[in-house]
Amino acid sequence: MTTTVDASLHPLGTHRVLEPAGAMPQSALRLDNTPVARANEILCDVEVLNIDSASFKQIADAEEGDETRIGAHVANIVATRGKQHNPVTGSGGMFIGRVAAVGERLRDRIALKVGDRIASLVSLTLTPLHVRRITRVCTKTGRIWIEGSAILFERSLWSKLPEDIDENVALAVLDVAGAPAQVARLCKPGQNVVVIGADGKSGMLSCAHAKRAVGASGRVIGIAPSSETEAAQLLRREGYVDAFVVADARDTLGVSGQVEALLPELADVVINCVNVPGTELASILSTKDDGTLYFFSMSTSFTAAALGAEGAAKDITMIVGNGYARNHAEIALQTLRDFPAIHSYFNAKYARS
Repeated sequence: MTTTVDASLHPLGTHRVLEPAGAMPQSALRLDNTPVARANEILCDVEVLNIDSASFKQIADAEEGDETRIGAHVANIVATRGKQHNPVTGSGGMFIGRVAAVGERLRDRIALKVGDRIASLVSLTLTPLHVRRITRVCTKTGRIWIEGSAILFERSLWSKLPEDIDENVALAVLDVAGAPAQVARLCKPGQNVVVIGADGKSGMLSCAHAKRAVGASGRVIGIAPSSETEAAQLLRREGYVDAFVVADARDTLGVSGQVEALLPELADVVINCVNVPGTELASILSTKDDGTLYFFSMSTSFTAAALGAEGAAKDITMIVGNGYARNHAEIALQTLRDFPAIHSYFNAKYARS
């Protein structure tokens, strides 16, 4: 495989932007998804896409859960935009693949060689993607198997797949790697923490890290629509939450009222991990004055959060869920090693998919 040399190649991939001029790859309407590695790029043969939760739910709902139509919907987005960038949710996902070529400028600078199997750690919203054929769609996991190619840029993040963790499980966890790393930073001993969307991937990892951080003197409250799911039962059984609230996160007063009943002074830290819009104000009202609210959810509206906090006269710190945090991949994978019950759950749900 040859590479193309071009002095204008940018480490963040702006040379792949087709429109509009001057845009970054993530915000661009269209990318050049030609499956050839340029001098500062990595070409990967893609095996599976892990569509982010908010995006997959929106697409699945639009296509009434029909796997063939979901696949065609994703293929159409990629054909139109040159990347998997859901125009409704603005979110994408990540991929697993095998390195097919490494650009000549990178060969002596990165620890990758042709044939290495990796997971991308940057969003599909900024990753040039070429889909030749979709072979399978799994509505339970939001995963789509394809024959295709993707381009990683000089500054793109990636992780080699670990040998001690099933690759499908690794993909599921790496997709939400920003959450456990950020939660570990935010939560302190003795704090009260609320995790909204506690029974999802990011929510479960967040609960485990939050409980470890706050210790016996702190409390972790999990919130989800049902307490009967296997994930909810695991969180309670293993002591990753001290209490579990059954509520629709869009029910602002219902959620905040139940949180206040358990935590009269409200939460020091609230972690929002839901995959539906309209949960900003419930999160805000559950956070104490001078507390911290971390929106990991890709369904979050900045406008709704900013104006909602203003309207409720809440002086809180609100953090947008950055998908990247230093060492986030290592932290996320280590979470599975540190919390065997969660690892077993992820194995049962994702390893056989």
